[in-house]
Amino acid sequence: MSEAQITDNHDEIRHWAEARKGRPARVKGALDGGILRIDFGEAEPNLEPISWDEFFRIFDHNKLLFLRQDKTADGSLSRFNKFVGRP
Repeated sequence: MSEAQITDNHDEIRHWAEARKGRPARVKGALDGGILRIDFGEAEPNLEPISWDEFFRIFDHNKLLFLRQDKTADGSLSRFNKFVGRP
């Protein structure tokens, strides 16, 4: 597996997601309304699309970092990502 990168830069996050045909989303019905995901278009009925502005408002409010992998071990584009709290 390729090395993971971590960022809070909005432009980097958006570019990474869009390069993989990902769109901003959140989990429907989450108590705080702010469990973020990147939706890659597979059937996930528990996700609802949101704007990038709303996505980054929640991201900043929850003081998150975005952990991502750019490429897999074989050099293919990776879609692995995770949201983590700031230390």
